[in-house]
Amino acid sequence: MGMDVAPERSPEAIRRFTRALLRDLQAMERILAEGMIESGIRRFGAEQEMFLVDEAWRAAPVAVEVLEDIDEDPFTTELARYNLEANLSPRVLEGSCFSDMQQELDGYVDRVRRAARRQSADVILTGILPTLTKSDLSLENITPRARYYALNEAMHHAGGGAFRLRIRGTDELMIEHDSVMLESCNTSFQVHLQVSAEEFAHHYNVAQAVTGPVLAACVNSPLLFGRRLWHETRIALFQQSLDTRGADLHMREMSPRVHFGGSWLESSVVELFHEDVANFRVLLATQVDEDPLQVLDEGGVPKLQALQLHNGTVYRWNRPCYGISRGKPHLRIECRVLPAGPTTLDEMANAVFWIGAVLGAAKEFPDLVDRMDFDDAKSNFLAASRLGLGAGQAWLDGESGPADRLILETLLPLAHRGLADYPVEPREVDRYLGVIEERVRAGVTGSGWALRSLRKLKKAGTRGEKLAAIVSATVRQQNDGIPVARWEPAQLHEAGGWKHHYVRVEQYMTTALTTVNQDELVELVAYLMDLRQIRHVLIEDNDHRLVGIVSYRSVLRLMAQGRTQAEAESMPVSEVMERHPVTVTPETTTLEAIRQMRSHKVSALPVVKNGQLVGLVSEIDFMPMAYHLLEERLAEE
Repeated sequence: MGMDVAPERSPEAIRRFTRALLRDLQAMERILAEGMIESGIRRFGAEQEMFLVDEAWRAAPVAVEVLEDIDEDPFTTELARYNLEANLSPRVLEGSCFSDMQQELDGYVDRVRRAARRQSADVILTGILPTLTKSDLSLENITPRARYYALNEAMHHAGGGAFRLRIRGTDELMIEHDSVMLESCNTSFQVHLQVSAEEFAHHYNVAQAVTGPVLAACVNSPLLFGRRLWHETRIALFQQSLDTRGADLHMREMSPRVHFGGSWLESSVVELFHEDVANFRVLLATQVDEDPLQVLDEGGVPKLQALQLHNGTVYRWNRPCYGISRGKPHLRIECRVLPAGPTTLDEMANAVFWIGAVLGAAKEFPDLVDRMDFDDAKSNFLAASRLGLGAGQAWLDGESGPADRLILETLLPLAHRGLADYPVEPREVDRYLGVIEERVRAGVTGSGWALRSLRKLKKAGTRGEKLAAIVSATVRQQNDGIPVARWEPAQLHEAGGWKHHYVRVEQYMTTALTTVNQDELVELVAYLMDLRQIRHVLIEDNDHRLVGIVSYRSVLRLMAQGRTQAEAESMPVSEVMERHPVTVTPETTTLEAIRQMRSHKVSALPVVKNGQLVGLVSEIDFMPMAYHLLEERLAEE
């Protein structure tokens, strides 16, 4: 997806591209058979994705402006206008390679931060931005590049409609969205490890085996739209946001485009490419001028453009990559599970841990696939995504135990030994793996810190203020370079003042709603009002569409009419409800909501999105604003 792609959707364009894709597969087989893949050198690289945030600590759609302000190389756009990516220089595994990469990364983040501040914005490294709202995912915020519009069109066409999201954690999130922009909620620190053709299958299997316990120590994405979900919610979100399988095909065994895999690799990287071409239809077609077989016949190295584009639309968590460096073709394993943040130091520690664990396990366990069931590796990955360090993990020969014990007793020593075979300065390895050890012993991952901060803020401020405080505290401690194991909890005052958190209705509306059906008893409404000390009950149908509202005044008016007890006891809600209540959307500004209340002389506004009831705003919700305004005015006297 690194190239601009014209959205060619015609059957002929798809067929033409598919022919090019099949020829690329033939060329790949020849490249492997003729021993052209580079070997004898161990390189690694990384890609840093990041969020841009405004002064209210919410998503700032200024990526295009920031890129215009700085030299684009090595920066590139991402799907949304509030994301950017920096591509780090590949390095040989030697000397001070890890700290050199971190220094390069710090320089890139600093360049973006300086440019962002000229747009009244800042940078944050985090797996999912806690302050994101669904309105941020509007197509107005898609980056204006042909390839992103093409991807959205293709995914929407392949999925046959809305993208559905359902994730259960401490809370539950169920939403539908009309575009691929859900994917933009995720940012990661993607690590690449170069391997030779001969060792690819074994190293890939090892990477699959260690992914679960490595991820358990690195989780940093516990919050989405204010809900506490998985410790690495990116995993569930990314899979579901790009799932093109129809709901009516639930009986068929169809792999989602984002997946971990279904079995160990047997002998060659080409198996993965064959499997992905066989399982996933071509989404994006573009003109391919290269004939890879002719290039090989002429002694050249083909770019395999079609294969690389198709590979970029199939999202394995450990993805095979083909590239050309200094005129030589090479293979890489791309680890896509590691989230962005909490600091560049933590990110480099995560990368060193994964690289060391892969190299160590590849050397010490040549028979790994005979000693570990693939389903255990997959289950480890999902358990770590859900629970982080609290997950149980299976290991070789039927052993199992908590993730923290497996990391401390097995994987960290294994990573030390794996890196000891390379001319990397020992203090480099000790420093970065020491960050992992401190984190695991303290039991503080990025997700653990965020959830702990949220608990401490439980009775303070609105939901928007608490989430903004977490983002603000993240940026502050990120800039200080303090590893997350030593972070202090977020404080409410870091949210930046109350005004930022009452701009739109969605920031403070009540979403835990009390509703009844229009055929229910009025007596039930009165009971609920008294039980929950509320003044409004919303009336919805079986599809959660708003059909009316009953206020406390309506119930009092009914009592004043002198109805008999029998009449009152049997009266349905439909007889007293207001049938056409004034409504607003989550994106409605606070000022407009106040105007609507005054204009229509109502004390509450149901919040409706796409015809469905999602919240309620009442006069009570404005009380914190009134308190702050009164306090500020009195202080001026």
